[in-house]
Amino acid sequence: MPGTLDGRVALVAGATRGAGRGIAVELGAAGAVVYVTGRSTREHRSEYGRPETIEDTADLVTAAGGTGIAVPTDHLVPSEVRALVDRIAEEQGRLDVLVNDVWGGELLFEWDSPVWEHDLDKGLRLLRLGVETHAITSHHALPLLLRHPGGLVVEMTDGTAEYNRANYRVSFFYDLVKSSVLRMAFALGHELGPRGATAVALTPGWLRSEMMLEHFGVSEDNWRDALENVPHFCISETPFYVGRAVAALAADPERARWNGASLSSGGLAKTYGFTDLDGSRPDAWRYMVEVQDPGKRADATGYR
Repeated sequence: MPGTLDGRVALVAGATRGAGRGIAVELGAAGAVVYVTGRSTREHRSEYGRPETIEDTADLVTAAGGTGIAVPTDHLVPSEVRALVDRIAEEQGRLDVLVNDVWGGELLFEWDSPVWEHDLDKGLRLLRLGVETHAITSHHALPLLLRHPGGLVVEMTDGTAEYNRANYRVSFFYDLVKSSVLRMAFALGHELGPRGATAVALTPGWLRSEMMLEHFGVSEDNWRDALENVPHFCISETPFYVGRAVAALAADPERARWNGASLSSGGLAKTYGFTDLDGSRPDAWRYMVEVQDPGKRADATGYR
């Protein structure tokens, strides 16, 4: 989609790695100016201790055809977020796309631990990282986004509203965070719609993020080697797939039809016709319901 977002300005909050990085790069590939934020820089790493940095993401955005601008920001600190938005306003005079992808919780949630056994400090930190950051960022960024009609807010989560209503997601705290983000998009839709902007919740499928690939001991080049031990990984997708979903939404002059909705990368691929990097169209959430959850043999035929 080169050039479709020329002149547009985006903020991807939480763009150090994973979905945030993929989204930032694909917005850049479509021509946007993309501000990327996070806490891991070339001078300072977050508690993750990982090598990915926001400067690297910005460079990838620029290499893809856009303009990447890295701004170190802790989205739990309102003054830092306010300074970020003030900078965007001063340098660009507008904000067209806000992607709330702040998370940072992979090291905190405890799989299948009930609330009384889950570490309380870690659980409350999850709520702050996954919910409070989004609220702070929206509070400060939306007045700038509303200066021009047609703005788009994307609340990134895990799971569609339909799927999460029917399924317990990992733990009390994880479930609460991801469901809260879905509701944020619904609420923002009511507040932004009458003011000429659109808000949606968006989920990727099983993401082949840097951390996931490392966990399975594979790379993007040989990710299928993991299928021997994790067969349902066959439905996985790159972070650029959901990135293309955001770029397609931002370029759609009729995106208001989605206002307040819960969307997925696979679902939007059917509507807009984009593919993942390998030319496939993984539909992970339909696969989860029809294949993985019923305990059927892993087979992505017809689902990607």
